[in-house]
Amino acid sequence: MPDNNESQSSEPQANEPRGHQARLKVAVIGGGLAGCECALALVRAGVGVRLFEMRPEKRTPAHETGRLAELVCSNSLRSEELTTAIGVLKAEMRELGSLVMRVADETRIPAGKALAVDRTLFADYVTAIIEHEPGIDTVRAEVESLDSPLLHGFDAVVVAAGPLASDALAASLAEATAGEGGGKRLYFYDAIAPIISRESVDMDICFWGSRYRPEEDDYLNCPMTEAQYDAFLEALLAAEKVAPREFEQHIHFEGCLPVEEMAERGRLTLCFGPLKPVGLPNPRTGEEAFAVVQLRAENKEKTAFNLVGFQTKLKYPEQERVFRLIPGLENAEFLRLGSIHRNTYVDAPEVLTEELELKARPGVYLAGQITGVEGYLESAACGLWLGLMLGAKLTGKTLAPPPTTTALGALLGHLRTPPAKSFQPSNAHFGLTPDLNRRAGKKIRKELYGQRAREAFAQWKMDTLGEGDG
Repeated sequence: MPDNNESQSSEPQANEPRGHQARLKVAVIGGGLAGCECALALVRAGVGVRLFEMRPEKRTPAHETGRLAELVCSNSLRSEELTTAIGVLKAEMRELGSLVMRVADETRIPAGKALAVDRTLFADYVTAIIEHEPGIDTVRAEVESLDSPLLHGFDAVVVAAGPLASDALAASLAEATAGEGGGKRLYFYDAIAPIISRESVDMDICFWGSRYRPEEDDYLNCPMTEAQYDAFLEALLAAEKVAPREFEQHIHFEGCLPVEEMAERGRLTLCFGPLKPVGLPNPRTGEEAFAVVQLRAENKEKTAFNLVGFQTKLKYPEQERVFRLIPGLENAEFLRLGSIHRNTYVDAPEVLTEELELKARPGVYLAGQITGVEGYLESAACGLWLGLMLGAKLTGKTLAPPPTTTALGALLGHLRTPPAKSFQPSNAHFGLTPDLNRRAGKKIRKELYGQRAREAFAQWKMDTLGEGDG
């Protein structure tokens, strides 16, 4: 734990970086994208860092090497276009001096409009930069607890252990984040349903109303005839699925079964589950449909909607193809696609402050995917932001976050905003930002979101960092 009792000796202490007399101030746990971004941002602010990485002494089920910032699932860092939230996030990260973006640009390989990298070169470059940075002391050791002696003597501790945090550290985090009466605030698996844009829903087909409460508008309902249901079911059962990794084989439990697995249990299983039509008469006919797909609002503005019960292992292109067979969603714009996978993360709005500090353990901060952001770039952006903010704080300055109209500000806002139901991780998408409050076609709307974000970020830089576009 952070400890402000410093030795008065003039000799270099055990928590000083190699070759430096300056005291190490922050311990960073985890040498993934978030941890490396955070560590380098802290050093640039004049704050010494000790970076703990347990690999290669202790492996995870997914990583293959001991390199820092190893990409384990994909070499794609997604779209570069400024009409996408992830493209805008990349631009913002570049302007903030992101290590990940600099190395990605140096190791990129052809991938059309996407940014893809040579995974081996990428990890080699990041490892070399971090290990040769004199302000960072890289230690290959597992930190098993927030109370570990390895963490004594630091002003702050950053946990950036990622979704495959060791069992021991995860247990320590679970204890630190438990709610009243021991309530669970640390989760080990994601069951994520797709999110679609409200403007892409055909309201000539869908209707508002909660079960037995037609006057409420918390849900949009997509009614299905028997023929439509059977066509959807056939496509769902035939769709190609993502093969789980060996350590994910046991993740399916009754509370979050994939929609396709429920469908395999019998023709009418979905009709008695998430597609149950009972209590949802169509106001146009006064009759109940054979089945109803419900969409639940994801934000207060009701611009983004979750497909209730549609957590899935279908491949991304299959999700778009199959779910557009649902009446009213023929032209659905997917802001986020569904998944079920191992992912250790906290209930951020409940357990973290706006500075990503554990409410129950002052001085301990979280960064990256463990906070509830989803994706390589989002994790790196979170680590970058925490490093910038914490570096400013430890050197007597303050740094306000970007506005929620920016990609980074919206992502941070997701971690601060209590959800309508249960908190779930999210990647960057424009549904996290405030509504445009104007009607526009799909293509123009994305351009407007991107343009607004770029203008807001430029203004924030000018006001907060004193930096213009140049």
